[in-house]
Amino acid sequence: MKCHEGNPDENVRDLIGLFLQISLMPDSPSNKKRNGRMLILGVGLDTDGHKRLTMGANFALVGGKADTHERMTETVLKMNEKLAARGKPNESVTAEEMDDIAASVGLDKVKTEQQR
Repeated sequence: MKCHEGNPDENVRDLIGLFLQISLMPDSPSNKKRNGRMLILGVGLDTDGHKRLTMGANFALVGGKADTHERMTETVLKMNEKLAARGKPNESVTAEEMDDIAASVGLDKVKTEQQR
C-alpha cells in the first residue's frame, strides 16, 4: 500500500482503492459466489485523538482526522450517486463497473506486485 504522508487526498484514494481492489478481485473466492452486498470500507490512518465512524447502507468509514474523514465521506457519497445513476442494486455491480465508478470520482486503482 502506498502512503502519502501529509497528503490526505492521496491517502483516501489509496485506502478506498485498495479495499475496492481486494473486495472485487475477479479471482477472489468471495467473487465466485457473490450473494451478499458490496461494502465500501474507508480507513483513515491519520489521527487527532477523536474517534470517527460514519456508516451507510453500503459503506463504513472509520478513523482519520476531520478533513480526511470528510474527504472519505464526500468520495463515498459521490460513488453512491454514480451507482444510483446506473439504476442497479449494488449486489449486481461488477468489478469493472466499480473500477469505472471509482476512477470517475478520482480513485486510483492500486496495482498489485504481479501487475507492476
